[in-house]
Amino acid sequence: MRRTVRYPVEGANSLWHVYKTVPFLKVVKNFIVIQVARYTPFLGMKSWLYRTFLRMKVGEQTSFALMVMLDVMFPEKISVGRNSVIGYNTTILAHEYLIKEYRLGPVEIGSEVMIGANCTLLPGIQIGDGAIVSAGTLVHKDVPRGAFVGGNPMRIIYTKEQMEQR
Repeated sequence: MRRTVRYPVEGANSLWHVYKTVPFLKVVKNFIVIQVARYTPFLGMKSWLYRTFLRMKVGEQTSFALMVMLDVMFPEKISVGRNSVIGYNTTILAHEYLIKEYRLGPVEIGSEVMIGANCTLLPGIQIGDGAIVSAGTLVHKDVPRGAFVGGNPMRIIYTKEQMEQR
């Protein structure tokens, strides 16, 4: 089960209430920082932008590929350990705006994690140290430490123990 907090709304769908949940100027600032970082080829600069302006926890030597899209509303709920790779065009969400509620949840990515291209990480998940997420995966639940996962819906392809035997 994902670790999200639910916030019910009355009347129109929760996205209509967006600026009651997050300040407009915060979203504008986050959007600009994220767009600059998506297109810059300088890995150190991306991490600096994320730490400085988005208040994310980003470990040393972690690499965000081109076009990675972070949660524009709540990027401070995303943390990535050291020496991890986030693949091209991956989306990391810390919120979900639904019809009758919105949900917020932290995304915790461990150290030495490899996330392939075009993945989507949903709010409230944890990816354990040394895990590998195959390209194109929808990460909708926790990934155990050292596991190799993939698919839509995501499933465990190899556990850490099975990977060590190979």
